[in-house]
Amino acid sequence: MASLDANVVAARFFRAWTAGDFDTARDQLDDVSFAGPLEKFDHSETYIGARRGLAQIVKGVEEQNVFVDGNDVCVIYNLITNTPAGSSPTAEWYHLRDGEISSVRVLFDARPFAAMFEQGSGH
Repeated sequence: MASLDANVVAARFFRAWTAGDFDTARDQLDDVSFAGPLEKFDHSETYIGARRGLAQIVKGVEEQNVFVDGNDVCVIYNLITNTPAGSSPTAEWYHLRDGEISSVRVLFDARPFAAMFEQGSGH
């Protein structure tokens, strides 16, 4: 049962943030910790703020696969941006606690995006 619940919550979160519905996305989070190649956060509000910034460069996503193992869900997708970086294969690993996402880890090749963050134009 935990796997089904985790998958439902993760799917709701993923659909919400990729559609720009940050209130619904926030509702799926506990006090989330986030780690990715370019940033780390320890608070849900900071994380949602970063997602809002990311939304400014996202044209779309192409979900490739979802893996569920208990309270862990991994979503593999292609992030399509409106930047010179183009698209990026991406994996997001959500860990759930008590039916809410408590941590998010994102894996992608940050090299095409690093220059935007150094110039401060990424957010």
